[in-house]
Amino acid sequence: MPKTALGPLDEIIHPQARLAIMAYLNGLEGASFTTVRDALEVTDGNLSVHIRRLQDAGYIDVNKTFVDRKPNTFVSITKKGQKAFFSYLATLEKLLGK
Repeated sequence: MPKTALGPLDEIIHPQARLAIMAYLNGLEGASFTTVRDALEVTDGNLSVHIRRLQDAGYIDVNKTFVDRKPNTFVSITKKGQKAFFSYLATLEKLLGK
């Protein structure tokens, strides 16, 4: 993890795309893959890689279903993910002197 004078920044959340995913999902019950993709203006492949990393860390849940024979992926932030996200934000606020 990158170290700051106030502690480590979470390397899972720190990359821009992952931070955007966490920020977007925070406060929502979840969103479809396509909704997140369109909101963040990223490619399917890019989003898939970052979602997998967040999922592997336990920060988001991924549920896959089929709707009219089409795959539907729904992602939501976990309690562990919310805790990590708020901790990340608190560290940033301290760095900014807030």
